[in-house]
Amino acid sequence: MHHQRNRPRLHGRPPWDDKVVATIVDVLDGWSGRLSWEALIEAVERRAGLRYTRQTLHRHERIRLAFAVRKKALSGRDEQLPESVSPELQIALDRIARLEAENQRLGAENNNLLEQFARWTYNAQTRNLTKEFLNNPLTVVDREQSERPRLPGKPPATSKRTR
Repeated sequence: MHHQRNRPRLHGRPPWDDKVVATIVDVLDGWSGRLSWEALIEAVERRAGLRYTRQTLHRHERIRLAFAVRKKALSGRDEQLPESVSPELQIALDRIARLEAENQRLGAENNNLLEQFARWTYNAQTRNLTKEFLNNPLTVVDREQSERPRLPGKPPATSKRTR
């Protein structure tokens, strides 16, 4: 008999945000042993309490890239370590492995961003957009309520639409 975990079950897709993506990528950076999408799904559920499908995880570029980089790194690694490793040495080896995995992933992410930048540069040049134009600062959006006087009898403007 399976025991139900006392976690709230989310209907539909769990929310995506940068923190969730960072958590999933962090799980991958520290991964050792056989890596599969199903194993990753289980690990993410244990760590973050959120369950995603393989398709949902695969759709996110950073996660897909981190998965591929880690899978490749693990496939070329010998799993055999000396049996008589001190706990301190094992902690250091684990930290080195995690940092190497993170370094590989960040290198791959950087290469993807450089490729994207090259595409954007080409596309900007074909549309005669200058470097100066592209480097213009973003316009500041004033999120404060305006000081305009209201018309008599008209309710104040709200950010939420009600119908």
